[in-house]
Amino acid sequence: MEPRRRDKPREGAPERRSGTGRSVVIGPYLRERATRDAVPETEARRTPEARLDEAVGLAAAIDLEIVASGIVALGAIRPATYIGKGKVDEIAGLVRTHDAELVVMDCALSPVQQRNLEKEWRAKVLDRTGLILEIFGRRARTREGALQVELAHLTYQRSRLVRSWTHLERQRGGFGFLGGPGESQIELDRRLIGERIARLKTELESVKRTRSLHRESRKRVPYPIVALVGYTNAGKSTLFNRLTAATVLSADMLFATLDPTLRAIELPHGNRVILSDTVGFISDLPTMLVAAFRATLEEVIEADVILHVRDVSHGDTQAQAGDVRAVLKDLGVDPDGGRLIEVWNKIDNLPPGERERLANLARRQSSPPVLVSALTGEGMDGLKALIEDKLGAGRKTYEITVDAADGASAGWLYRHAEVLGKRADESGATTLRIRIDPANEGVLLAKFGARARAG
Repeated sequence: MEPRRRDKPREGAPERRSGTGRSVVIGPYLRERATRDAVPETEARRTPEARLDEAVGLAAAIDLEIVASGIVALGAIRPATYIGKGKVDEIAGLVRTHDAELVVMDCALSPVQQRNLEKEWRAKVLDRTGLILEIFGRRARTREGALQVELAHLTYQRSRLVRSWTHLERQRGGFGFLGGPGESQIELDRRLIGERIARLKTELESVKRTRSLHRESRKRVPYPIVALVGYTNAGKSTLFNRLTAATVLSADMLFATLDPTLRAIELPHGNRVILSDTVGFISDLPTMLVAAFRATLEEVIEADVILHVRDVSHGDTQAQAGDVRAVLKDLGVDPDGGRLIEVWNKIDNLPPGERERLANLARRQSSPPVLVSALTGEGMDGLKALIEDKLGAGRKTYEITVDAADGASAGWLYRHAEVLGKRADESGATTLRIRIDPANEGVLLAKFGARARAG
């Protein structure tokens, strides 16, 4: 990154325009020895180049025009500007050279650091948290999504209000002529934001209660819940569409969809489940977003089975998987608790040799993942069978013989149990091998008695 400096515009150079979206993306990353203690050796580390590529992808997701990008290697973080004085001056020249109006810093800046950099570069500065919030603001389509994004955005903005003009003091306090200034504009803004945050939290509590009622009604049916989670752009929405024949937006972009969608699907032995698509995760996901989207993510917390969708064609798939597991732990979900199935997606992007290597690796694991291509449909039957096996892990199997004339009993078994197989004898009677949910097991034994043989 060697920007050319220019204090005066060159002859014939384009004039600086407002609102063009010309942006510079900077990746200020600590050198490896500075991060060695922060990241355990057992966890996958992202390369600075991969982190910068992701930051550029995030900026492109809100249609910014990326005119330059580069990595700044840091030995330590500076309290005033995050990066050193020399790099601040270098980037200032880069901003002037490219007529950039926005600098995206792929890190979390404090309000003071953000304000100081904006003064030095005479450009708007957006950190990683602000960039992700901007993307979420554009992607939210439902009322619930808009509320969640607004709450996160206001929580972020409240700490970034700065006092710029003393003439905005709106009243004088005290008595007589010696009273000091009353409520200043910044205090008024903070109070208004605080009141709006309180109202949003009240509205989201109503959303939370509504979702709880929906879950209770589903439990009365009851249909098991299967939730999709994964790193953003791992292919969750494409997989959702493939399994449900739905038309949820799926695109090769970060955070293509935010709003949760639920659809019913049928498994190989006739079991029906509710499949839930959720917001994608990302490294360094802002905590206020996790808090704001908690009502949505409770679908994951309450799910019977969690499908962790991974893009195995991505060079940082291991690091991405670690980030997803970290967010699940933040939500109170144990990734090793027996509910999770790893879905290795996008195998259609891999050469045959790499696919075979991954297949061998999957077979050697204690909880084997399933290899799929959501785009082509490869592996869907195996995924459905694995979901069915996972749901049936705590259920007992029985064999029940039903007379040919007893259609009502056969119908009850098909409605309330999972029929794994059947065989007919010479008399016309049919023996059904079924797997039953513990909630229905007592009714089964009362209805069929000695005819229900555990097997």
